[in-house]
Amino acid sequence: MNARDVKTSDDARKIVEERDLNYVKVGAFDLDGVLRGKYISRDKFFSALDSGFGFCDVVLGWDMNDQTYDNVEFTGWHTGFPDAVVRVIPETCRDVPYEPGMLLFLGEFANSAESICPRAVLRRVIKRAEALGLFAFGAIEYEFFVFEETPHSVRDKGYANMKPMTPGSFGYSALRNSAGFEFHKALLDMGLQMDTPIEGLHTETGPGVLEAAITVDKVLNMADKAALFKTFAKVMAQRNGLMATFMAKWSPNEAGQSGHIHLSLKDGAGIPLFYDSSAPKNISKTMRHFVGGQQKLMPQILAMVAPTINSYSRLVPGYWAPTNATWGIDNRTTALRAITGSAKSQRVEYRVAGADGNPYLALAAALGSGIWGVENEIEPDLPLTGNAYEAEVLPERKLPATLWDAAQSLRASSAGRSLYGDSFVEHFAASREWEEREFRKHVTDWELQRYFEII
Repeated sequence: MNARDVKTSDDARKIVEERDLNYVKVGAFDLDGVLRGKYISRDKFFSALDSGFGFCDVVLGWDMNDQTYDNVEFTGWHTGFPDAVVRVIPETCRDVPYEPGMLLFLGEFANSAESICPRAVLRRVIKRAEALGLFAFGAIEYEFFVFEETPHSVRDKGYANMKPMTPGSFGYSALRNSAGFEFHKALLDMGLQMDTPIEGLHTETGPGVLEAAITVDKVLNMADKAALFKTFAKVMAQRNGLMATFMAKWSPNEAGQSGHIHLSLKDGAGIPLFYDSSAPKNISKTMRHFVGGQQKLMPQILAMVAPTINSYSRLVPGYWAPTNATWGIDNRTTALRAITGSAKSQRVEYRVAGADGNPYLALAAALGSGIWGVENEIEPDLPLTGNAYEAEVLPERKLPATLWDAAQSLRASSAGRSLYGDSFVEHFAASREWEEREFRKHVTDWELQRYFEII
């Protein structure tokens, strides 16, 4: 039995028994999109298939550095950090690269933790869309830099003077992908092995930067695939003596790293809903309202798409990242790019998203805001032509400039609360405020260089 043939709990038991596994790997993604997991015994796994397994709820109450939030209600020292129940999702079963025979199953937090579980947040948005007869499909393109470094060497160097996998700027280089074939092939093979298939892989402009486009799928499947791709691309790199980073902007001299999201809708019969041959540019009313909702809510829910301090270093003019909630037709300077053409290919590209976003929450933001637009028949502005960085925009189209401001906008968003729930909005906004406060505790190299002698 193949891992991707597993669909039910009975299938899960069968494949574990067929492989005679004593242990199975299980995991769930936290607020930052980090896979938190462990190995559990066969008997415990079989029991978990029926009733879930316990996972300390601190994984929803700490940051990516394992520091516990001091400003959330769900968990903390005041609750004693009890176990949260995680239910196993059999159909997420994957083979694990470099671990012969080993299986990975993803889980979702249940009971009270379900309200803030990133995967569950996205699942609720999808359910809302399907209640309207709208079935969402998506794809994500990730840019990531690769270095000839190790987790020890980058710390020894203080994250300075790191050596990229390749030098210079050489986008779409056939020379680079042939000379570095082994690592490229390892990524492509990983995509096939783990069912995170890569539709296209190429070098981007910058030293050691690659772009991988994950093949389109239903949105929940895409979120699983994107989250696993980010995790295991880093595993693959480290197993090959390299390091990959998906942070939004690692160098002030290089362009940021995007995580562009492509979305489209179909009806229950599989008919594309964004295409109308009788409308200008074939943009249907559904697509127009979808774009309208995305444009209107983007400033309010940006924290879900740009969730780190570093995210806002990417969202600056001139570096292929948008700075306002704008849209245009095949315009890569806008935050939303309407891609028109055939019924099959017509879609919206949500370009504000960076590579550092949690795929579940980024997709929930991009899809949820679009569905809200359809529900409320929101009309977008006129599409921008030319350079969107130079365009005059309405004040309400300006994006928050910091993570703190983005958290306040999310907390104040009635539409965001309707889409994602009060519990999630409060908890996630608080977690982003924590991240901002942690940053404020530190003195940057820029501050030292600017103020130390002269001020």
